[in-house]
Amino acid sequence: MSRLTILGGCGAVGSTAAGTLAPSGYFDEIVIADKESKMARDLATRLGKTVSAVDVNAEDPQSLKDAMSGSSVVLNCIGPFYKYGPTVLKAAIDTGIDYVDICDDMDATEIMLDMDGPASEAGISALVGMGSSPGMANLLVKFTAEDLLSQVESVDIYHAHGGEPVEGPAVIKHRFHSMEIDIPMFLNGKYETVRLFEASGRALEEETDFMNVGTYPVYGYPHPETITLPKHIPGVKRVTNLGLVLPVSYAELIKDMVRLGVTSDEPIEVQGEMVIPREFAVAFVISRRNELLKEAGITEQMGCLKIVIKGLKDGEPHTYIFSMSSKGMGMGEGTGIPAALGAIAMSEGKIERKGAFPPEAGVSPKDMIQLAGEIIKSSGKGDSVPIHIEHIDKDGNSEAIALQF
Repeated sequence: MSRLTILGGCGAVGSTAAGTLAPSGYFDEIVIADKESKMARDLATRLGKTVSAVDVNAEDPQSLKDAMSGSSVVLNCIGPFYKYGPTVLKAAIDTGIDYVDICDDMDATEIMLDMDGPASEAGISALVGMGSSPGMANLLVKFTAEDLLSQVESVDIYHAHGGEPVEGPAVIKHRFHSMEIDIPMFLNGKYETVRLFEASGRALEEETDFMNVGTYPVYGYPHPETITLPKHIPGVKRVTNLGLVLPVSYAELIKDMVRLGVTSDEPIEVQGEMVIPREFAVAFVISRRNELLKEAGITEQMGCLKIVIKGLKDGEPHTYIFSMSSKGMGMGEGTGIPAALGAIAMSEGKIERKGAFPPEAGVSPKDMIQLAGEIIKSSGKGDSVPIHIEHIDKDGNSEAIALQF
């Protein structure tokens, strides 16, 4: 009997993963573990008799262990990961259960990858960062390095999404955190850090075209690919990660909260009441979101992941541009579906490495893409994985190519 526990299973990402996995037949039982008890039970009822629900408190390690006990795999979708990621992984190590998550916080990723030794000693596989970026981005770079180029020289990862039905506090706090900390980039063959609002960060800002979504300004994100890909793609000289949440006015509002310094966790007194500035800032951002979406004319969710990879083949320069875009789907699908695929791959024995590792260190890109195709076909949502690839040769000639392996 295979059992999957989805921690944070009621959120946008967790519920998408659950909805993808429940009809797939890969797991005999799926458990939705969430602090929102009623929502978890309602979701389990909607997804069918093989799905059940349990309460979980991410602040309590024993509650985490109880929720995941007896599982074959645990899929962690509890955010923000800079706060909860290491705690959840430690619980999985302590209970000896294989683990997959969607962590896109660079600092939490570093802590969890440093748990490689304990995870290996416990005999478990811990796949850290199996979403869109990180996740599919890492695997498409690995695919390019293995099958398309003899030498990858640079990797520039771009992402934009917006219009999701809701954005919870954990997502907003993640964005604040991403703007406050040093942002790692791999430039000219070495690690450097930039600050979003300083000259170092502004120097990386650019406008990029996202297929089927539009052209938008993007800025530095502290996503883990910039620290993991250089360790696993020999000879690469540049890895960057730039992104944006849509609409632009909404992204600027979030930036303004950080610029104004109202994202502190230190309580201040307001008319006799102690108020945590960060909690006010989160509530204010959420309160303005719908109006900003309306003003921008965004009526549906949409998103795009774009990866520009440059390098050499037979001594000649080539560029490959991967785009995964959608309208009608956003962050939930873009992250939740790859996470579901990671859980399946783990359960099916396609991930053999033990310890804690990023996608490019322990997952076969071909296995994951083939698995994605199977899920898409079985769900009736298409005949192939929606990855558009543009190849630009040494003379600047461009052509669309298909995934072949």
